[in-house]
Amino acid sequence: MKQAKVLNQDELKRLLKIVQFTRHKERNRLIVLLSFMAGLRACEIAQLRIKDVISEAGDVKDTIYLKSFQTKGNSDQQVVVSEALCKEVRQYIIKNKHLLNNREGHLLRSQKTRKGFSSQTIQNLFRFLYQEAHIENASSHSGRRSFITNLSEKGVSVRVIQELARHSSMSVTQKYIDMSVDKLKNAVELVGI
Repeated sequence: MKQAKVLNQDELKRLLKIVQFTRHKERNRLIVLLSFMAGLRACEIAQLRIKDVISEAGDVKDTIYLKSFQTKGNSDQQVVVSEALCKEVRQYIIKNKHLLNNREGHLLRSQKTRKGFSSQTIQNLFRFLYQEAHIENASSHSGRRSFITNLSEKGVSVRVIQELARHSSMSVTQKYIDMSVDKLKNAVELVGI
């Protein structure tokens, strides 16, 4: 089975530019960033509740604690959130203050039904956005693979990446890291005398 495409910086910028022209641009931007900046799966994005990302005091949490029903596995998991992603969540909440009225409610909601999305709806949104951005071979899993590959390229150890990706084994994490001829060439250029 072919793995989802890992996006480069230009493709990610193009994707985010397309998002700006969608009807619900703030919501769609946050969906994309949760995938690319935290490595969340479509099913996890769909299941996020206000209480998962916003504390009782109204602050954006720097760690999201997911219950087993919200994840792919059958275990509770934690997602570490960068300051940049916290800022994006904060901006989204400021523009959608009405969401704070129901802490049990979904973070991301359909404007039509006012209910949360299904995993399939999130996958369909990604498919639409990639088509509009003319990015081939990408799927809802591209953000997660890009997140993992980018960490690897920045020199983060595979063990740390495994924890951030919430994988049960290092071998699964290693399968997510994209390899290309250019990366191999760049690696051997680091060796010299």
